Amino acid sequence: MTENDMTSLNFDEVQPERNIYKMGANQEVALSTENLKVSYGNKVALTDADLQFERFKITSLIGASGSGKSTFLRSLNRMNDDVATVDGQIMYRGLDINSKDIDVYEMRKHIGMVFQRPNPFAKSIRENITFALKQHGLRDKAILEERVETSLKQAALWDEVKDDLDKSALALSGGQAQRLVIARAIAMQPDILLLDEPASALDPISSSKVEDTLLDLKDKYTIIIVTHNMQQAARISDYTAFFHLGKVVEYDETRKIFTRPKVQLTIDYVNGNFG
Repeated sequence: MTENDMTSLNFDEVQPERNIYKMGANQEVALSTENLKVSYGNKVALTDADLQFERFKITSLIGASGSGKSTFLRSLNRMNDDVATVDGQIMYRGLDINSKDIDVYEMRKHIGMVFQRPNPFAKSIRENITFALKQHGLRDKAILEERVETSLKQAALWDEVKDDLDKSALALSGGQAQRLVIARAIAMQPDILLLDEPASALDPISSSKVEDTLLDLKDKYTIIIVTHNMQQAARISDYTAFFHLGKVVEYDETRKIFTRPKVQLTIDYVNGNFG
């Protein structure tokens, strides 16, 4: 498929090319980056980012503030387009989604994103789920209601709100609001879910519920999460990438990153001897 073919691309018609990106003999890659570089004007924020993300696994991106991990994450569904120059390839289903001819809005149906602070719409709980679906042309009431229930159940929120679906989402607690935002993202039925410090603004109990939700979701979604909380990364992720000064220092299975890292910078960071 050429770049010219991507202008009117329907991602639903493109099947994964299963033999192209492999992390190992039995590991299917859902998304990969090659020579990814992000610049804000003359300042290079990220360079030489070559990563592969295994399907149906959780990958944590760790590193100090300003290390490039959030910049990297936001690039994966083109959130940096209006504020930065992004070079390199981001391969999804055999396509470079960093191509200028990609339909970004169509692509974001398949690569969803949840931000640091809960941002429910000033609408009812039900409308928070159905709003984007309707914007994309879904009008069947039965299907909409099914999506509401399914996504809220997947986000471990259904039992808490099933009798209050027409109440304002702004009345939810912080933890509930974040799980609603996760439900809103997965209602679009994406393949990949990106999360930028989704529990950093939450109390420990709410944070634990979000972690449990992500663990329950990974059999259906490929999850990539930015976190400052190394204990959280160790608890929930299968893989961990350590970023420092705009580069990926080390990327491996999480248990290896936290018990047998190969790079001294990683050793210093995970042991709290950083800086």
